[in-house]
Amino acid sequence: MTPERAQRLIARAAPLTEVFARADRRLYLVGGSVRDLFVPESVLRDRPDVDLTTDAEPEEIKRIVAPIADAVWTTGEAFGTIGARVGDETYEITTHRADTYRPESRQPEVRFSRDVEDDLARRDFTVNAMALEVTSSSPVLIDPFDGLADLHDRVLRTPIDADESFSDDPLRMLRAARFVARYGLEPTPDVLAAVTGGVERLSIVSAERIRDELCKLVVVDDPSAGLWFVSDTGLAAMFLPELPDMRVEQDPIHRHKDVLTHTIAVVAQSACRLEVRLAALFHDVGKPKTRSIGPKGVSFHHHEVVGARMTRDRMRALRFSKQLVDDVTQLVYLHLRFHTYQMGWTDAAVRRFVRDAGPQLEDLLALTRADCTTRNRRKAEQLSRRIDELEDRIAALQEAEAVRSIRPDLDGAEVMAHLGIPPGPLVGRALGHLLELRLERGPLERDEALAELDRWYSSQTGAAPDGGA
Repeated sequence: MTPERAQRLIARAAPLTEVFARADRRLYLVGGSVRDLFVPESVLRDRPDVDLTTDAEPEEIKRIVAPIADAVWTTGEAFGTIGARVGDETYEITTHRADTYRPESRQPEVRFSRDVEDDLARRDFTVNAMALEVTSSSPVLIDPFDGLADLHDRVLRTPIDADESFSDDPLRMLRAARFVARYGLEPTPDVLAAVTGGVERLSIVSAERIRDELCKLVVVDDPSAGLWFVSDTGLAAMFLPELPDMRVEQDPIHRHKDVLTHTIAVVAQSACRLEVRLAALFHDVGKPKTRSIGPKGVSFHHHEVVGARMTRDRMRALRFSKQLVDDVTQLVYLHLRFHTYQMGWTDAAVRRFVRDAGPQLEDLLALTRADCTTRNRRKAEQLSRRIDELEDRIAALQEAEAVRSIRPDLDGAEVMAHLGIPPGPLVGRALGHLLELRLERGPLERDEALAELDRWYSSQTGAAPDGGA
C-alpha cells in the first residue's frame, strides 16, 4: 500500500468521517476499496466505490448524514444500508451485520451488530474481510482473518467454514473464479472441496446474478484461470453446460487437446470488450454438435448456424439483454466467414463481409484474430497478414464507395415510380436484387440501375414496366 493511495481513499470519505466522529460513532471503509490498496495499480481498472460500515443503525445513519447530504435514499434500509450523495461523491453506509441464512434461500435474516468483526466474518473471502477505521485518531486496519497475508501469499480462503459460507450465498462459488483470475489467488483445498461438493446449491441463485458475475469474469484481463476453475469444479455445468461439453470434443483444425482449451485461449487473447469476450466464449459451442467439420471448412455454415442457435438459447436463459444476445449471436454466426474466402478477396466478397458484419465489423475482425491459437508461427503470421490485407481492402473500398453503408442504387420510391407498382413484397424483392448487384459490381449509374431493374422485372413477371420515370 502506498501512502498516497490510502490518503486519496480516506479523503473521499472525509465528509462522512467528520460527522460520524462528532456523533461518537465509528465508521470503516470496507471491502474492495480496502483490498485494492494492497494490490498493484496495474491490476486495477475502475475507481473503487466508497463502501462503509458503521456501528450506527439505519435511523441514526440518516440523522447523522442529513445535515451534509445532497440526497439520501433508503432502498436498502431493511438490510441496514443507507445511500447518500455529498457533492460529487456517492456512498453506501451499512450497519454492521451478523446475518443468518435459511438453507432453502439465499435471503439472509438480517441481524445488526455493534462489532465490526461480526460484519467482516460474513464477507465472502478473507481478502475482502478487511476494514479501515477512519474515525480513529489515525486510520487503523482491521484484519481479523489475515486477509492481508492471504493477499500477499495469493491464497483464496473464506473467513468462516467454506461449506457454510458457500451455502449462505452460493454465488460466492462463482465469484471465487473471478478472484482466482483477477488476483492470481490459489483456492485452498477446503474452498475447492466446498465448491465441488456444493455446485447444486447454485440452483437457488437467479439467472441475472449469475449472468452479472459471468460478465465480470470474462472481462478480467486474462480470465483463463477462472474459466478453468468453473469447468474443473463442475460449476459450469449448472449455468453454462456447453463449456464442459467442449472439453471432450477434439479440435482437428487447431490441433488442441480439446475445444475447451482452444476456447479459453481465444477468450484470453481477444479484445477486452464484453461482446467480443462473450462471442469468444461461445464461438465454438456448436462443435460438439457438428463433428463433421473438417480442415477445408465443408461444414462451416452448419457449424455457424448451430453455434449461433445454441448461443442465443443460452444467453436468453441467462437473461442477457436482447441487444447483447443479438450482437453476440451474430458474431458467433459470422466468426468463420473470413475463412470461406480461400482464394482471396474480390471486391464483391469484401462488400458482402462488411455488409453482413454491419456495426460489428471491428468486433468481428478482433474475434477472427483471436481465433488463431496455433503454435505454428508461420501459420499465425499468415493469418494475421491476411486479416491485415482485408482491413486494407475495406479501408480502400470505404474511401471509394462508402462500403460500410451500402444501399441499393435506387430506393423504394424510385422502384415503385419506375415500375408503376404499389408498395408490397415485389418492391422488397426488387430492392434485394439491386442490393445484390451493388455488392457484386459496386455502384451503378442511375440509367444502368434502371436498366437492370427492368430486366429483373421482366424475368419475374414477363411484363414491361408500367411507369417510365
